[in-house]
Amino acid sequence: MPKTIIEILSDKKLVVSTLIFNAIKSFDLTLNEFMVLIYFDNDLHKNFDLSTIAQNLTLTEAETFEAFNGLLMKKLIDMTTKKDLEGRITESISLKNLYDLVGQDVVTKGKEVEKIDIYKIFETEFSRPISSMEYEIINAWLSNGTSEELIIGALKEAVYNGVNNFRYIDKIIYEWGKKGFKTMADVNSHLTKRKTEKEESKELFDYDWLDENNE
Repeated sequence: MPKTIIEILSDKKLVVSTLIFNAIKSFDLTLNEFMVLIYFDNDLHKNFDLSTIAQNLTLTEAETFEAFNGLLMKKLIDMTTKKDLEGRITESISLKNLYDLVGQDVVTKGKEVEKIDIYKIFETEFSRPISSMEYEIINAWLSNGTSEELIIGALKEAVYNGVNNFRYIDKIIYEWGKKGFKTMADVNSHLTKRKTEKEESKELFDYDWLDENNE
């Protein structure tokens, strides 16, 4: 009697990584494709032996070959051929495409986790919800290429000076933009160059950006 999927996974100790599962779930794999893919991931030698794979997964060779071709078409696996020491041609499976996909998925999710909610930061600093117009102003800064880091830096500069005003923040961003600043590191570098020995201990927020041109 054919084994169930649970028995197959248990007998062969096939392990399904959560990272792989998350990366491939958008590919709409058939059950057979999923089984063959996980089989290759668990096979240390990655050899393509249709009969052995079919037997281990309790599939027919036709079902196994169809699933294999499906994985090739979806570019989740690749097949390479080479000669062994005795001159025989062997076929092996490469999962580089799959692992690259997993890596990209991990990086993308990592960036999503790290992404700053800039709107909530404004609301926290202002101790109130931002208006729809203020929301659009922030979007306009972002659309014009101003980094979130620089916007938040200008916000903190304004708050430090007791000015909870978008016009004031916009002027700071404008002045920084004129100077070509892209990050707060650029801002700090500019300040460092302007400091005298007596002013070396001053903080970033002690500087009046809007009066600089009057010096």
